[in-house]
Amino acid sequence: MSSNHDHSASGEATKRHKVEGPQKHIVGFVMSLALTIIAFAAVSAGEINATFTYIILVSMAVIQVFIQMAFWMHMKDRGHLFPIIGILAGVFVVFTMVIMALYWVWW
Repeated sequence: MSSNHDHSASGEATKRHKVEGPQKHIVGFVMSLALTIIAFAAVSAGEINATFTYIILVSMAVIQVFIQMAFWMHMKDRGHLFPIIGILAGVFVVFTMVIMALYWVWW
């Protein structure tokens, strides 16, 4: 009877602590490589407008940040609310400082 109890307890522990395999890391790595190749191709193609190239680079960088946070830093998992709040607060402070600096310079 005690062996059944131990087996059910280990089964619950297995359900709670699901092991993440390398498949998600490979997907994140391939997505990061694809975004890097797109950004490199946008810069190396000389016929593209410079403004459009900047837009491509910034958008690929933002997408890359989200992919890195989701797949490598595991921010998509449960229990990461406080780090996400801290990151968002830091982004807010940085954007506020940049806007204030631009406003101060151009006023």
